Amino acid sequence: MSEKSIQDIFRLAKPKRKGILALIFSRFLLIAALLVLQLAVFGVFFVWLYNYLPHFILFERLFAITMMIYLFSNSMDYSAKTTWMFIMVLVPVAGSAFLLFTQANTGQRAIKRRVEHTIEETRHALPQDPAVRKALLADGGDVDDLVSYLNRSGCFPAFDGTDARFFPSGEAKFQAMLEELAKAEEYIFLEYFIIEEGYMWGEILKILVEKAAAGVEVRVMYDGMCEMSTLPHNYPKLLASKGIKAKSFSPIRPIISSHYNYRDHRKILVIDGKVGFTGGVNLADEYINHIERFGHWKDTAVMLKGPAVQSFTLMFLQMWNVTEKTSEYEPWLSHKALPAGASRPGGYVIPYCDCPLDDDKVGEAVYMDILNRAGTYVHIMTPYLILDGELETALKFAAERGIDVSLILPGIPDKKMAYALAKSHYKSLLRSGVKIYEYTPGFVHAKVCVCDDEKAVVGTINFDYRSLYHHFECATYLYKTDCITEIEADFQDTMSRCRQVTPETLHEERLYYKVMGKLMKFVAPLM
Repeated sequence: MSEKSIQDIFRLAKPKRKGILALIFSRFLLIAALLVLQLAVFGVFFVWLYNYLPHFILFERLFAITMMIYLFSNSMDYSAKTTWMFIMVLVPVAGSAFLLFTQANTGQRAIKRRVEHTIEETRHALPQDPAVRKALLADGGDVDDLVSYLNRSGCFPAFDGTDARFFPSGEAKFQAMLEELAKAEEYIFLEYFIIEEGYMWGEILKILVEKAAAGVEVRVMYDGMCEMSTLPHNYPKLLASKGIKAKSFSPIRPIISSHYNYRDHRKILVIDGKVGFTGGVNLADEYINHIERFGHWKDTAVMLKGPAVQSFTLMFLQMWNVTEKTSEYEPWLSHKALPAGASRPGGYVIPYCDCPLDDDKVGEAVYMDILNRAGTYVHIMTPYLILDGELETALKFAAERGIDVSLILPGIPDKKMAYALAKSHYKSLLRSGVKIYEYTPGFVHAKVCVCDDEKAVVGTINFDYRSLYHHFECATYLYKTDCITEIEADFQDTMSRCRQVTPETLHEERLYYKVMGKLMKFVAPLM
């Protein structure tokens, strides 16, 4: 495939107009205008109601009391209940109506049914190997209990004989991706939260187009928010013209819906069922420091080779088939052994994912399991720290019982309000003995948790409400794999370039962050 042919995709994808004209005639402005129009209609309706003030006041009181009773009988997290109560005190009718709107699952019932059907029809697609389960039980550790939970929550078996390679940067992962993509013979499945045109995606796209032309099945899926920021809405058609099957998950439409709150935040690449990637790295230039946005971008990823890759194949197909009329799994789930002569890796690998449309908070449960069972240390890297009561208690309790709980967060934020919210937790955590560090060179986007030189999680799951409650996420749980020492070494290396947060540095913190953190805490679960 020639360089010119690849460039044609970018040339077709870029808008003809620039500047203010591009905004005026953009799809983004049209959708925004239609959404504002719908909100204006609701506003006019409430103004009309005030013409009947005495009746409206009675209705307002009864409606607010009814919704308050409904709120406290709801199974949602108590931190979220506090936020909703605050909103309903400020604006009783509008707040209550908004709560009712979100709880009614407006616009998402159909997709929820499809997601549930997809998960149910594949629940037994990858049965747990009894020999692996027996080995974990004989191991004497506590991972067998977690495997029981993950098998109950979804199709997340534990695997042995899988090689796990850790990447301490987006640049390292990118080079490995290019090498492995070039070897593809049967299929390439690629699912990412963000894809943005530029050097990184351009280099990957060259290989995808060449492989598609050679008969390799290539599928690309990205979150629908990309159509509002990084890709044109007709991008699937542009890729289809090059032989690549593509779709966006939950594209934004000019209709108010609570479904837009649930985004596909996963990062998955599967090649021939032999190689799988996940981690924090999206497909945009800042993730490999090709461009600079918030200082140096620190990220991590992991590559799997062996039977555990099947789990990521299944995860991709589950999401892909949500919008398909027919589902196809079996041809893609055959186990691909390691190359002949390769040594059999030690340890166990458990890929898993989390769905916001069910009652299982798998991502948070795994983190809390690690914190509650830790014997020596738990070291965490996360870009955001917006905690519910249970996770904050777990962090504090681990530190209070003598565990070295250390957190690395960004030194340069990408979102100031989220940064302020993170700082609002600092004082309470420090008081319990949690150590907090901020990465001086720039922004930490890694989602890593490593414990006792035996366990680690590398994936897409942040320590914040959006990841734990509102996003589709994925990660890899590693137990006694060789790369765990490398993950801990990377944590220590990153920490050496951090400033430590202390009560003294908190006292000197900018007034903006102190005030904003307290204000934003009221609405933290909605962030």
